[in-house]
Amino acid sequence: MAVPDRAGLADLSASPGPAERTILGSDPRFVRHLLGLSHAFDRADDAPDGAFYREPRVVPHLDSTALATAERLVESLVTEEEPAVLDLMASWDSHLPRSLKPGRVAGLGLNPAELEANEALTERVVHDLNADPSLPFQDRAFDLVLNVSGVEYLTDPVGVFREVGRVLKPGGLFLVVFTNRWFPPKVVWLWENASERERLELVEEYMIRAGAFDDADCFISMGLPRPRDDRHYDGRVPGDPVFAVFAEKAGGPDHDRTTPRDRARPEVDHDAVEERKRQVAETLVCPHCQRPLSKWEVPDDPAIDWNSSYLYICFNDACPFVVRGWRVMWDQGVSGTSYRFLFDPGTGSTLTVPIRGLDDLKPGIVPRE
Repeated sequence: MAVPDRAGLADLSASPGPAERTILGSDPRFVRHLLGLSHAFDRADDAPDGAFYREPRVVPHLDSTALATAERLVESLVTEEEPAVLDLMASWDSHLPRSLKPGRVAGLGLNPAELEANEALTERVVHDLNADPSLPFQDRAFDLVLNVSGVEYLTDPVGVFREVGRVLKPGGLFLVVFTNRWFPPKVVWLWENASERERLELVEEYMIRAGAFDDADCFISMGLPRPRDDRHYDGRVPGDPVFAVFAEKAGGPDHDRTTPRDRARPEVDHDAVEERKRQVAETLVCPHCQRPLSKWEVPDDPAIDWNSSYLYICFNDACPFVVRGWRVMWDQGVSGTSYRFLFDPGTGSTLTVPIRGLDDLKPGIVPRE
């Protein structure tokens, strides 16, 4: 099935109202167009989910760095004392920080063995939301409904979100967290074919259509190095990004919820960086991470007029300049791209060089004398 042309917004009939607000400040018409497609929630495997999830999958859905980011998000946003928590589409890990002392943690999922392995749960319910979107809980029962790595599989997300609104207390928090990986047979067409930005807007649109929530907000973290002990580590790409959309149920008291600072975008002392740039010809040290630059042999490419036979590049994958670059380029609509710091000894200039992966340019590294 072809993905509709994103450039054709002017031809779409569903125009946004003048007072509409989106979490990314973009035009919601294309997302709404996708939602209206007859095949939006088709899946490669449309058989009942119970068969697919019959075998337990006790595997992490996020790498350990991303998991810690998700837990910090929960810790920062949840302010209630001894909150009643519903882990929606739960598995063996509820992603709750140790600092949180919930009075109740109900887990609703599809695999009994996974739920039994989840030590955070005080209640376990086996229930298929794609067969029946209703939630077997009383009205206004929970302070927090948490959904981690599950929204991409819902075939009736608005129906489920409407139920979340019913079981939340007024002012309670609905927090939806996801990354860019999923089980391909069960992900819905709409999610798989949307961009990362559009997925955030989709979750917001689900909340709007559910009609139970105040304005949504979002959290984005990307570019942090993938832990070497992670089963998906290959040295070529950064760790799992963390995307989250959250909103309170309308009609409740104000809560002082604070979105945590993204560790991938630390504060920068620009004056200090500029001073180190002025000294790089003598130090051959990256002004951003203060690690030694690597000597890099210029490739034999007649299309590029290099000033030097060798350049010096920072190949520290955890350099703040590289880490921030993934998000900076994402904000400009270019996914999967960052850049490295480069020093040209022939001209004395400091530049940036784009990369599509962490292995880019590394074959050109040569031993420094």
